[in-house]
Amino acid sequence: MTLPEILTNEELRRHEFPVVKDRTFLAHAGVCPLPRRVADAIAECARQGTLGDQEAFMLHRLEEARNLASRLLNCQTEEVALVGPTSLGLSLVASGLNFRKGDNILIYHDDYPSNVYPWMALAEKGVQVRLLNTRGLGAIRTIDVMGQVDENTRLVALASCHFISGFRVEIAAIGKYLRERGILFCLDAIQTLGAFLTTVEHVDFLAADAHKWLLGPCGAGVLYVRRELQEKLNPPLYGWHNVRSPNFVAQEQIVFRSGAVKYEAGTQNLLGLVGLIASMELALEIGVANIAAELLRKRAWLVPALSAKGFTVLNAEVKPENAGGIVSIFQPGQDLAALTQKLSDAGIVASLRTDRKGQNYLRLSPHFYNTDAELQRVLELL
Repeated sequence: MTLPEILTNEELRRHEFPVVKDRTFLAHAGVCPLPRRVADAIAECARQGTLGDQEAFMLHRLEEARNLASRLLNCQTEEVALVGPTSLGLSLVASGLNFRKGDNILIYHDDYPSNVYPWMALAEKGVQVRLLNTRGLGAIRTIDVMGQVDENTRLVALASCHFISGFRVEIAAIGKYLRERGILFCLDAIQTLGAFLTTVEHVDFLAADAHKWLLGPCGAGVLYVRRELQEKLNPPLYGWHNVRSPNFVAQEQIVFRSGAVKYEAGTQNLLGLVGLIASMELALEIGVANIAAELLRKRAWLVPALSAKGFTVLNAEVKPENAGGIVSIFQPGQDLAALTQKLSDAGIVASLRTDRKGQNYLRLSPHFYNTDAELQRVLELL
């Protein structure tokens, strides 16, 4: 199945993405609807689970999940842990590193809370938590990071794309700069994985759940830990799976298993991982580069069309390399909550988001399977 086939064959589109039969879904930056193949994979796994030991029907597919994730991230399978929510993955990194007195970390306070609180908590350990200054909401330029780290900066934690403004950071440029200075780089990649190429050549840690652009189930995600750092990052979670327990017998000493499985304490969310596998297969089948090109094509005509209607579009003039799949708008005097409800009443699902100052935004986040006709109808209603 190819992207042109999906966009030109309505029968195929409706079969693969059942949500389009009843509504136009433009909230993939929130929680996505499941494609048919993902839902079918989960249902089949659940059915198999009624026939005996549910783990036995799935256990052999865990390596398949790691292989698919390693293809998406361009890393080794031994660097991929299957840990579920992004919040858990980021918390494992934040709580598992040893920081020295005088260390500081750089974060963005207006990022999604999952990528803020785990790092703020380090202040209790004496770590100085610095808040990144930017010119606009979520607009984190490479030069901003370069100018706000110093010789005591141990780690920088950023999102690959801001959840309101849709600004994508330049992962490679930032990562290269930080690695040259011995500064660790942790990435919350949930807003780009499955939508834009998100690889880890210049990243030390990465976490992402599947329930947004990857079109997978909630609570099924990946954690990447660079091989060279796995000995230095020990999880605060202990269980039968990540600690060596031959024949399920507890040993006299705690010795973690090798590889990223050391971050998987116990039995995995097997139903979720089956759905994750199906969603990663879909992204690779369509091609992430193809998906990214389609999202940028949609944005290229959607942004000026929204501006022509009097809306202010966040980061409207952003460079292509910083443009994401999110388009957020506002208009002075406009009741955006009512406007969001108006769209909902018309069968169009969008998101209402608010910044620290209380400004509301109508957030549109279409995916590759949304058609131009659907977006045109949204413009007409606006």
